[in-house]
Amino acid sequence: MKKFYPLLFISFLAYNIKAQTIALSDTYISHNQNYINATSLVHISKHIKTLENQLLAYNHKSELADLYDDENDLYTVSFYRTFGKIEAVYNKNGKIIKTFEKYKNKRLPLEVMQAISKRFPNWSIIEGVQYIKYDHEQDSLNQVFKVKIKKEEDILSLKTNEIGQFL
Repeated sequence: MKKFYPLLFISFLAYNIKAQTIALSDTYISHNQNYINATSLVHISKHIKTLENQLLAYNHKSELADLYDDENDLYTVSFYRTFGKIEAVYNKNGKIIKTFEKYKNKRLPLEVMQAISKRFPNWSIIEGVQYIKYDHEQDSLNQVFKVKIKKEEDILSLKTNEIGQFL
């Protein structure tokens, strides 16, 4: 009997230790992970992020996707807001193959503004448009900024990439 109570107590403790569960944080797995990774490196405003979230939340199991039989069949879906748009090419399974994004009058990256002010001193920026192209096959994200600058009566149109190199 002296050995029974300690043995019972130890078995009770061992049972409680085994019964503990650990709550894990929610994990999000997407077949568009390449797009998520590529765009997460870009400094994006809240407005653009909401548009990209709509793109990622698109229900590819709608009636439109049922019209496509082959894995190579593609369809295009457009997402619009007042500040910009995204045209995305999906395959039958809902994977993003390509995107073309256009955003108007978005704040330019610091590198772009510095390159413009260095090359064109005393000019002011009057308009800026950002173009982003994503291609799944090349796993690449290409950004181009078209900027209009003005000095007195003169207006110039410029193209740069995201690091301020003129194109």
